[in-house]
Amino acid sequence: MDITVAIPTYKGSHRLPALFTALQHQTGTQGIQWEILVVDNNSPDHTAAVIQHWQQQWANQGFTPPLRYCREDRQGAAFARQRAMGEAQGDWVAFVDDDNVPALDWLGAIAAFRHQSPRLGAFSGRIKGAYAAPPPEGFDQIKGFLAIRDHGSQPCRFRAENLQLPPAACVVVRRSAWLAAVPPTPRLSGKVPGRFIQGDDYEPLLHLHKAGWEIWYTPSLCTHHHITADRFDRAYLLTLAQGCGLATYQLRSIITPPAQQPIMVVRTILGNVRRLVIHGLTYRQRIGQELVPGFLWAFYWGSVCSPFVRRDRPKNAL
Repeated sequence: MDITVAIPTYKGSHRLPALFTALQHQTGTQGIQWEILVVDNNSPDHTAAVIQHWQQQWANQGFTPPLRYCREDRQGAAFARQRAMGEAQGDWVAFVDDDNVPALDWLGAIAAFRHQSPRLGAFSGRIKGAYAAPPPEGFDQIKGFLAIRDHGSQPCRFRAENLQLPPAACVVVRRSAWLAAVPPTPRLSGKVPGRFIQGDDYEPLLHLHKAGWEIWYTPSLCTHHHITADRFDRAYLLTLAQGCGLATYQLRSIITPPAQQPIMVVRTILGNVRRLVIHGLTYRQRIGQELVPGFLWAFYWGSVCSPFVRRDRPKNAL
């Protein structure tokens, strides 16, 4: 099997049909052996029934790639991705979130780019925003935090050592590299009720980088990320910013030698305290009034606190 399209989903019953339709109409798939695997991350809605309906519909229409389903009861996107790697049959696993819709040439672009380098461990592409409501003023400056990315018109390597990495919303990973390099139990599980710490999508890529695998960007790969109006809520965005900051030290510690980690703690705290002071003096009352100054303040504050965040240990983790 060449490619497994892996879809981690939580309460995705109303989002999955658009994604399934886009996958059903992929072009340039001749000669590609592929499958679709949906990992239901303990959804309490009708997600399983929706998938069963599509499985039956595809069987009736003679759609060739199999649509497979499994359920992961450990809450958190990181556990769903680990389950996908265990269940996948493809040499490459193309992750796509249930609120992302790939371009119709997406699968063909994956098949072409996977031969870019013998050390290619993962790659991603353009992720464009599809907005249900007009974004707030200044949103372009922070849209990368919502997995909307465009790194230009030429392929390039991500600088993983600087935490420049693609989001899991649309990332393609060499399965054998993941299984050899990524620990089975993640430090960061992803958003769960009462715990909004980000970084779960970067964690496995840092392990790949540490093991010597290359991570690339290619503009030939394109998806559209559907952003609902509630994600423009100021309170949500500030929580997101702080959650991204809280993952800073956990992520950097993956690629920091043990002997240097005490220094990394000091650098993380002092460096971001300095950012806070400069930011506060620059923007003052605008931090509480405008989106971007408030967002960056929350991110820097989360980064200051990140060395003190305990490692995720969900009750139902194996």
